[in-house]
Amino acid sequence: MVKERTESLAETALVRELPKSCDLKNALSLTFERWSQGEQATAMATATDSSLQELSDWNAWYRQKFGFVFLICASGRSTSAILAELKKRYQNRPIVEFEIAAQEQMKVTELRLAKVLSTGENTGSSQSATTFQEKAGEDRVSRIGAHLTATSAKTSVIPRRTRPPVTTHVLDVSRGSPAAGIEVLLEMWKGNRPPSFGEKETGGWVLQGTSTTDKDGRSGQLVGITDAVNPGIYRISFNTGEYCPSGFFPFVSIVFEIRESQKLEHFHVPLLLSPFSFTTYRGS
Repeated sequence: MVKERTESLAETALVRELPKSCDLKNALSLTFERWSQGEQATAMATATDSSLQELSDWNAWYRQKFGFVFLICASGRSTSAILAELKKRYQNRPIVEFEIAAQEQMKVTELRLAKVLSTGENTGSSQSATTFQEKAGEDRVSRIGAHLTATSAKTSVIPRRTRPPVTTHVLDVSRGSPAAGIEVLLEMWKGNRPPSFGEKETGGWVLQGTSTTDKDGRSGQLVGITDAVNPGIYRISFNTGEYCPSGFFPFVSIVFEIRESQKLEHFHVPLLLSPFSFTTYRGS
């Protein structure tokens, strides 16, 4: 069941890219399928349903971004190692990732050709194997060239969110520990014009969500989990007076802006609090 839920971890797409009329393709397919199972044995032995589902999801995002499935020489690698490498390479620029993918494809090609020549598998002559290697190289260069000369670049696809786009936590720096039990409010400005410093407000703040910090100082969900957050001006407020009645701040409000170009990003707005000072920053 697990194996049916994900593509082969050692998928190279080399055989599938050869012309359908090529006899070598038919001769190599069954043998390569058996070898592929052996190459991914370590990964399958360390796999779980959840890790394979995560791998499948990230491979789909990778394919949307780069135009081909994630390519890696899986021999001897665990599922967690493959997944970590996928997440790392997802951040690459296309021109960088194309070269890495080509190198990984060559590793798999050379590994399997070595088996053809050393084990005497009934998959064709040495000349046929050499022809296959040359064809694979030509196809790889052709595909990479097509990506590099494309007239329009593909839009990067951001993985779906697994947490709200705006989050916070509070640290009591006077104690060196999380600040639990602080009420937090998140509001968004609604008005004909954005609020400006020193000007009378001609609109109003609309509540988006409220929560209370837990034992780790983190608030609960302040806004729904959505891929694209509404751009605009937000205000996050903390009921610091109730937490520290003898302190200088009855409450703390932080106003920040999310621009149209940032609506897919994550905004973590923490508060570092003491009785007579506070600081904040944009985190991730």
